[in-house]
Amino acid sequence: MAVTPTLETDVLRRQDPEIADLLLGELTRQSTTLQLIAAENFTSPAVLAALGSPLANKYAEGYPGARHHGGCELVDVAERLAVERAKALFGAEHANVQSHSGSSAVLAAYAALLRPGDTVLALGLSYGGHLTHGSPANFSGRWFDFVGYGVDAETGLIDHDQVRHLARNHRPKAIVCGSIAYPRHLDYAFFREVSDEVGAYLIADAAHPIGLVAGGAAPSPVPYADVVCATTHKVLRGPRGGMILCGGELAERVDRAVFPFTQGGAQMHTIAAKAVAFGEAATPAFGAYAHQVVANARVLAAQLVSEGLSVTTGGTDTHLITTDPAPLGVDGRTARGRLAGAGFVLDCCVLPHGDGRGLRLGTAAVTTQGMGEPEMVKIAALLASVLRGETEPAAAREEVRELAGRFPPYPG
Repeated sequence: MAVTPTLETDVLRRQDPEIADLLLGELTRQSTTLQLIAAENFTSPAVLAALGSPLANKYAEGYPGARHHGGCELVDVAERLAVERAKALFGAEHANVQSHSGSSAVLAAYAALLRPGDTVLALGLSYGGHLTHGSPANFSGRWFDFVGYGVDAETGLIDHDQVRHLARNHRPKAIVCGSIAYPRHLDYAFFREVSDEVGAYLIADAAHPIGLVAGGAAPSPVPYADVVCATTHKVLRGPRGGMILCGGELAERVDRAVFPFTQGGAQMHTIAAKAVAFGEAATPAFGAYAHQVVANARVLAAQLVSEGLSVTTGGTDTHLITTDPAPLGVDGRTARGRLAGAGFVLDCCVLPHGDGRGLRLGTAAVTTQGMGEPEMVKIAALLASVLRGETEPAAAREEVRELAGRFPPYPG
C-alpha cells in the first residue's frame, strides 16, 4: 500500500469509508466553527505529515544509541533532532521529548524528584490548578500530600504572601507553579526565592505558556525552575504530546523517570512531529504569531468587558481568558451550551472564590487561521449578543460560519 499524503482520504475511503467520513466531518467542523478552546490549535501540514508517517510503525524503547530494539538508526536521528531543537529553542541544558502528554510529563517530574507521601505546594484546583496538581481523582492526589495556594479575592492574582506562608509552615518537598486558567504571567523569580528559602524543588508546569515562551511573548521558567513540564500542542502548535526541560544535573533522573519508570516505547512519529514544530517555532514568523496571539487575547478580553462580562484579573497577559457570564444573566454551563449552538467551541472553568462556573477562551487557533484584532471585536460582540438573547444561536451560527470561512485552517 502506498503511503498517502496527510489528509488524503482516498485509500482510507476504500478501506474504511465510515472512518473516512468521520475525518472529513471533523475537518469540516474545525473549518466552520470558532475554535476558542485555550488548549487547542491547528498544527501545520508538515507536523501532520510527520504524524502520519511510517515512523508510526517503529518500536524504540530507550533513548538514542541505547535502544531495546533494532532498526533504530533513523529514529535515533529524529529524536536527537527534537532534543537539540528543544534545548536551543528554550535555552535548556537537557530536554526529554518522549512524554506522551503534559500529564505524563508531570508524572515523570514527580517520579524524578519525589517519593510517595511527600508534601507538594501547588495552585489549588478551585483557582485553576490542573488535575496533576493534587486532584483526589488523579495520581497526584493519591500519592502525594498536596497543599493548595490561591488567588487574591479582589484582584484574582496569585497571593504571594499566602504562598510564602504555606511554604514556611508545610516545608514542601516541591513547589509547583502553573495553571490551566490563570491569564497572567507567573513571577518565576518569586517562586524560585520561596523554593530556595524552604529547600524545595521548583517545578514549572508551563503547558499553556510554553508556546508564548518559544515566541518571545512570555517570560521563560527555564532559568528558574529545577524542572519544566510542558505540552507540545496548545500555542506551541505541535503534535499532542509532552516534554520536560531541566538542568544537566537532573537529566539522568528525569530520563529514567520517563523510561523505564512511567512509560514504555516512545512514539517516534510524534517525536518527529515535535522536531518539526520546534523547528517552526524557532522562526521569526512564529515569534510574530505568538505576539499576535497575545494581542488578540487582550483585545478579546477588553471587548468582553465592554460587552458586560466579568473577566478574571481584568484582562490577560497570555493567550487565555477566563470570564464570568453571570452579569448577562446566564451561568457558565448554560452559556457554553448556548454558544455551542452558535458555533463557538470553548470550555467551562472554575471561578475563584465562588461556586459558579465561568468560560475559558483562548486565541491560539483563531490566530493561526489569520484572524486579528477586528475579528476579536466581532467575536466578542456576537458572543455577548447570543448570551443576552438578542441573537438566536441558529442565526449566529451562520455569522460564525461566514467568519470562519474567510480564514480556513488548511487553505486549498
